[in-house]
Amino acid sequence: MSVRDVGLPERATLPGAPDAVTIWEVAPRDGLQAEAVTLDVDDRIRAIRMLAGAGLPVVEVGSFVRADRVPQMAHSDAVLAGVADLGIRTPVLTPNLHGYHAARAAGAQDVAVFLSVTETFSHENLGAARAQTEAAAREVVAHARADGVRVRGYLSMVFGDPWEGHVPVSDVSRVATLLHGWGVDEVSLGDTIGVATPGQVRAVVDALVADGIPLDRLALHMHDTYGTALANVLAGLEAGVRTFDASAAGVGGCPFARSATGNLATDDLVWMLDGMGVRTGVDLDALTEASAWLSTALGRPTPSRVARALSAKEPA
Repeated sequence: MSVRDVGLPERATLPGAPDAVTIWEVAPRDGLQAEAVTLDVDDRIRAIRMLAGAGLPVVEVGSFVRADRVPQMAHSDAVLAGVADLGIRTPVLTPNLHGYHAARAAGAQDVAVFLSVTETFSHENLGAARAQTEAAAREVVAHARADGVRVRGYLSMVFGDPWEGHVPVSDVSRVATLLHGWGVDEVSLGDTIGVATPGQVRAVVDALVADGIPLDRLALHMHDTYGTALANVLAGLEAGVRTFDASAAGVGGCPFARSATGNLATDDLVWMLDGMGVRTGVDLDALTEASAWLSTALGRPTPSRVARALSAKEPA
């Protein structure tokens, strides 16, 4: 059953909502790297092509990291080569200079670095102290700027940490200001364990803007562990954020796992934005087809409420 068949969502413009936003699709990288099933290169390329065909302007395609640590991202060079003709942005994660040089050799024109706001998660997830990871990221950003390559900075544990608990906004600002000062094109604020609430989102965004980071350099990466991801997106919209990360079919997390906690499903995000009259350029029917294929390839049901609802309307 398609969205057109059921005639939904009804569009009712929300006062103050923007005309358009950018959705940064993360399923083929941030999503798949947290899944137990490892897709081969051909399947990863197929997923990316389907997502691009749905109208997503940015699709993360891989990560240039050690394959023994993240086997789901092995052969990202082949994946990148296999989607070079799509005509969209296809960023890759490059946490250090070794990964950056490998990505550039594979043709990357769009990269990202990754930092933790908290010290504990930096050790747990990145295997090094913040000072060390920040130095590595700074090197990557410097090379990217010199090479004319677009570079994004991801921040994790912005809204709460399972080991350290409350994360002071001043700590978030410190790292975000570092990234902005180095020259990243955008800072993505990650709710890694999905504990953020709308008021907190607004407070963090407002604080970073007050500290000199332009709104058009901020993005939100919300997780749906406690069912608040869409509410947090709405708070971000009201604060002036215009780029939102999401994962087709909600790929990349389980609300019960400490390290992989429920990515916001792109399907759900597009449904809400479409209903508000906010343009995304995404065809929801094509997106749900891509999500259904990806869920089948991974051998698990999708957590996307929109995808499940449309599937339930299929005739027997």
